[in-house]
Amino acid sequence: MATDLLSAGDAGQVLWNAETDDMLLCVDVHDETHDVKSFTFVSPDRKHIAFNAGQYFMFEFGLDNEADGRCYSISSSPHRRNAITITVKRVPGGRVSNWLHDNLKPDTVVKASGPLGRFVRPAAPKYAFMSGGSGITPVMSIVRELADAAQPVDVVFIHAGRTPKDFIFRSDLANLAERMKGLRLFLLPEDVSNERSWPGLSGRISKEMLQIAVPDIAERVVMCCGPAPFMRAAKSLTGELGVPAQNYHEESFDAAVIEDASTLITGAVEAKTFNVHFAKQSKSFAVRADQTVLSCAKKAGVRLPSSCASGICGTCKSKLVSGNVDMKHDGGIRQREIDAGFFLPCCSKPLSDLVIER
Repeated sequence: MATDLLSAGDAGQVLWNAETDDMLLCVDVHDETHDVKSFTFVSPDRKHIAFNAGQYFMFEFGLDNEADGRCYSISSSPHRRNAITITVKRVPGGRVSNWLHDNLKPDTVVKASGPLGRFVRPAAPKYAFMSGGSGITPVMSIVRELADAAQPVDVVFIHAGRTPKDFIFRSDLANLAERMKGLRLFLLPEDVSNERSWPGLSGRISKEMLQIAVPDIAERVVMCCGPAPFMRAAKSLTGELGVPAQNYHEESFDAAVIEDASTLITGAVEAKTFNVHFAKQSKSFAVRADQTVLSCAKKAGVRLPSSCASGICGTCKSKLVSGNVDMKHDGGIRQREIDAGFFLPCCSKPLSDLVIER
């Protein structure tokens, strides 16, 4: 890890405690583009919030009980520890993003947990940052951190967007590129119809485009975030151009459920099956001991919010009324929540029949 801000505290300054603090106060709302806004939060107690660039918070806005948890990456620099900023695109038909744009105002208090996530910049001499659309937010936090550190960098930053007017942080990026002598910036619009004088390349990322923009990409650590199709293309293309798998890092809040078959053994006896009952939805289904509760719940039509599907974000957190599970989470739930009977279905396999309060 290039930085370890989580362990660095100001003398005499009380720090946000991810185990006990869970409320944030909105202090500013700023328009970034025609459909993107940034929301800045502080601790109501004015505690400093230590996080690493690339991490995120999970927010619960209380629109529909527990089902409205959403994960938003921090777009501000971790060197500005008195506040955090998230940047949200209004999604057509998106209940939470539209509520945020229309209703979240300064002086509003919201429930939040974090920081969470492992999309953190490893130490390396050279980087290639790639982002698409609103996926720029965690990458922007990393760039702002590098700028604030005022240390020499070697970064090529490729940001793709629908049109030039859709580029989030466009003016900020231009200013950073002026200040940071080691930052090369490439903005890649897919369509330039609303800015016919666009001076650069346009279209989608391609092998040829990357060879022009980053001829030495095989020597760089790649940090990528964006829509799933963008990241699939980025991973494939950078692999073709010689980037080792261990040097490619991506962030995604893809709600797709990944079946965990890591415990299956060829030729073994079929795993034991347990009954899982979601009480509020009156739905019951069978789950094998080698399957996660979330994967089977989705197939059974259970309404259960999820984002990371790997125990990181905590979006699927649920109350376990009875039964036992084998849960292997990655920071998405606090110990006091576990002690209170909560668990994460995405990374839990049943050890008995279960009754879940959802």
